[in-house]
Amino acid sequence: MAETNLLLAALIERAGISHAGLAKRLNAIDPGRGFRYDHASVARWIRDHAVPRHPVPELICAILSARLGNEISVADIGMAQGHSAQRQPTLARAVDRAAAVWHGDARDRVPTTTIVGAPATAPVWEWENPPDDADVSRVGDRRADPADVTHLRRARAHYQEMYRRVGGVPVRPRIVATLTEYTAPLLRSAYDNDLGRSIYRAAGGLAALAGVCAYDADQQPLAQAHLFTALRLAKASGDREFGGYIVALLANQALFLNENRLVVQYAESALRAGGPRLTPALTTDLYALAGKAYARMGDGPASRASLRRSEGSAARIAAGHGPAEVSYVLPGLVETQVAEALRRLGDLRAARSYAEESVRTAAATHLRGQVHRYAGLALVLTEGGEHDRGAHIAGQMLDHAVGMESGRIRDRINTVVRALRPHAAEPAVAAFLERADEDARVRGI
Repeated sequence: MAETNLLLAALIERAGISHAGLAKRLNAIDPGRGFRYDHASVARWIRDHAVPRHPVPELICAILSARLGNEISVADIGMAQGHSAQRQPTLARAVDRAAAVWHGDARDRVPTTTIVGAPATAPVWEWENPPDDADVSRVGDRRADPADVTHLRRARAHYQEMYRRVGGVPVRPRIVATLTEYTAPLLRSAYDNDLGRSIYRAAGGLAALAGVCAYDADQQPLAQAHLFTALRLAKASGDREFGGYIVALLANQALFLNENRLVVQYAESALRAGGPRLTPALTTDLYALAGKAYARMGDGPASRASLRRSEGSAARIAAGHGPAEVSYVLPGLVETQVAEALRRLGDLRAARSYAEESVRTAAATHLRGQVHRYAGLALVLTEGGEHDRGAHIAGQMLDHAVGMESGRIRDRINTVVRALRPHAAEPAVAAFLERADEDARVRGI
């Protein structure tokens, strides 16, 4: 199935033209051409990303340019083909594309295919390499204010807390509403270079959280679109560490998608581009992600080397330092990551030691983190033959997951259930499985 042309849809909406109205304008441009377009034609260009024959794309641009008061290119309406379709857009066009992604999400016009392989590395390469945005100042009808930045930062902090408590499913629509109704107009307002960079930084933080929530809601193509958007905003902000954080989110998604080599590429790019500007907390997470990816590929030496670097960085973490988004790197997180990697490498004894330490410090993290920590220990114990204790720890995992609407938490619980189900003859395991099955029925999964 072809992807929806979000760019064209968003520009038509901004121009205040209906599908039938655009078709009528095209038909009237030159009656001698014999154009016979209607609303269904325009709908097909959007729905199927179909590209009409020359010169119709250029004519669409002319119509939209006249309505919007600025020049619209074929690339801006998503109809560029060949090499021109791959060019990095200007910042103004990047803002339009960000708004298109947000409006598309709000209207359920979302991507359906996750990008992998070389195309998935292109946005990260563009973030890492020149040219940078020398001046992000903008002229507009409304003058932005530092209070706008404060508003976006507070919104992100509020929604992050909600996400950690109840999961991404109920939170994403609220974030998307803020992005479409407040953030997109703000990015098109007037600001100088310094204020502009602060706005892009704050907007990127909110866009990244929308990606996290889409990822948590099992909408992977949409999550990737939000994260690529956030990465472009991060480049405009000039904040390299923030960009590295978004690349870490992309690496985490790639790990979930089992694109392990891509995980390593992402982690190396972020570490290389951020260099000494990255705080130990973010460095810890990036090395841990690479270590887990190597473990899944069966490369024990590379995995252990990355995990050692992760632990070394964790020892240098200072509370309160670094961007607010990296606050998830709390005591015990690196132990959780190392335990999972060692379990996959078959080193259950060492994995158990790390998993137990992660649970010992679980109270220091939020509920989502606690669920993952108890799940990690339950898996290690179960694989090590301690089924009764594994079932007991798994029960505590369920206790902490109450009330969450989260695809990733659901996956984590299901992984533990699958590990314990072959041992259902044991009373403690049977009791856990009965509770887990009832919980799944209540959730409707």
